[in-house]
Amino acid sequence: MSSMVLARKYRPHSFEAMVGQGHVVQALSNALTQQRLHHAYLFTGTRGVGKTTVSRILAKSLNCVGLDGTGGITARPCGQCQPCRDIDSGRFVDYVELDAASNRGVEEISQLLDQSVYKPVVGRFKVYMIDEVHMLTNHAFNAMLKTLEEPPDYLKFVLATTDPQKVPVTVLSRCLQFNLRPMAMQTVQDHLQQVMASEAISAESGALSLLARAARGSMRDALSLTDQAIAFGGGSLLEANVRQMLGAVDRQHIQKIIESVSAGDGVGLVAAVDTLRELGLSASGTLEELATALQRMAVIQVVPQAADSSDPDGALWQALARMLAPDETQLFYSLALQGRAELALAPDEYSGLLMLLLRLLAFKPAQTEQHAGDRAAPSPKAEGSEAANKPASEPAVQEAVQAVVQTARAAIEPPATQPVAVTPKAMSARAPQVSQGIPPWEVLPDQAYEAGNAEPDSAPAEAPALTEPPAPAVQLVVAAALPEDPLADRWAQLVAQMAARNSITALVRELAMQAQCVATMEEGDGSRWRLRVERESLRGDMHRERLAQALSQLLEHTATIELEGGSAVNTPAQRDQAARERRQRAAEDLIQRDPLVISALARYPGARIVAGSIRPV
Repeated sequence: MSSMVLARKYRPHSFEAMVGQGHVVQALSNALTQQRLHHAYLFTGTRGVGKTTVSRILAKSLNCVGLDGTGGITARPCGQCQPCRDIDSGRFVDYVELDAASNRGVEEISQLLDQSVYKPVVGRFKVYMIDEVHMLTNHAFNAMLKTLEEPPDYLKFVLATTDPQKVPVTVLSRCLQFNLRPMAMQTVQDHLQQVMASEAISAESGALSLLARAARGSMRDALSLTDQAIAFGGGSLLEANVRQMLGAVDRQHIQKIIESVSAGDGVGLVAAVDTLRELGLSASGTLEELATALQRMAVIQVVPQAADSSDPDGALWQALARMLAPDETQLFYSLALQGRAELALAPDEYSGLLMLLLRLLAFKPAQTEQHAGDRAAPSPKAEGSEAANKPASEPAVQEAVQAVVQTARAAIEPPATQPVAVTPKAMSARAPQVSQGIPPWEVLPDQAYEAGNAEPDSAPAEAPALTEPPAPAVQLVVAAALPEDPLADRWAQLVAQMAARNSITALVRELAMQAQCVATMEEGDGSRWRLRVERESLRGDMHRERLAQALSQLLEHTATIELEGGSAVNTPAQRDQAARERRQRAAEDLIQRDPLVISALARYPGARIVAGSIRPV
């Protein structure tokens, strides 16, 4: 005795039994209830989403007579009357299904239309269902246009296609169009769970999840794959068997890849690809699983409350999400998606997969372990300790630290400059203030022209004598200490060291630059730092943990960081900005006091200094 396949056995026989197409069911049910019937319907959608099923239920709704034989058009066909049973079994003479893929010529369509002039034999309506209607020839479409537009009252057309773009617009305009969407993976999985319960077959949730995802939104494909998986597993659905049947990549391989990328372990990535090659697992499937994992990690990182609490692998995704920064997760997700298209261009798919994973490693910021040989001297453990003034052992790190400290202190203390006295004539040649919106070359110094008009025949003015020689350059004097805020000075040094070692990048570096150190204390063998950060987006646990890790590696002891909200002042970023502005003002002042500039302004009355053109070196 042969059994019926699941796709046919569990085909819906009523609108209520359909899943995933509520928008179509609601529209058709309301139309049938209100007797607002159209003469032609067009159902579009990918394979296995229910186009033929909807057509058969619609035919039963139009021809159902009820159990007592007195029923009329209804949105709830009984399924027990003779017309309903005949339509389900394919024996109803007034319901005709035509496959346009094999009957696409004008002769077949003309023969079908010739029969439309006769009234229904046993039913209330004749229903002509043409599947894959886009396969018809242009002559066949032209032959049916007139009948399709004005059919007899007893005739209904139902057209179905997977490619509506190939259907002529003259046909589309004559039909009421419904798009059957691909079903959500969870919808397919829930339906498979019900089917397995009806069949009394034990099934693991992970196995059903794999089948639902492999179906790509097609319920028929999901049921067909389930049939195959039941046969493969000997009457049961185990996740390991389904994964082997589908050739799906186990999450352990994906976990190994993500851990290797996070740790910058190139050897681990090569070993992971070799393992996939030995197991014969698909490279494209690996990238698909990797993209799925990165998507779940991104949800946990950005919107933790939206994570699926019922996911059995939730703890795994939580652990992996802490290994990468959110921006890195987004970048790797894009690379994984783009890499699937590049596999076909590679010499073989595994070498293409390896190159893509190495690309992930190349985009990964340099790890602190790579700079172990360049480690600077330990930072101070207490305020005022002897180690606080100990220079770094690496020249590059020391130069970066000194540069940040110098600019930070210069932002607070004004540069020491000498006053310069110039002659009144030289003062009259100074560049005027340029009014807003007027180009500097359009503004003429009145004093310069007055001076020129007073002595039109005189020789060009000599360079004015300076009562005191100007300083050759404006020196940014670095004070010996910053008593105003020693914690800010110390935090600026630590941030500079971490930036020079490349242990903080992207948003973690931004957090360090935008933070104000308000307190620090020793705790046993470690230290605790309290930072005030104004931007809420920077106060995430991920950034805090990565900054604490980088600080611990720099200080060579366990460092704990606490973040608080509020207006942050004297941060490294504010110090840098103030230093840049002070250097700009010093450069402009230096140019204004330069003897050559003063001489040129005095010699050429129309000359001036263009505002904003001075850039400090």
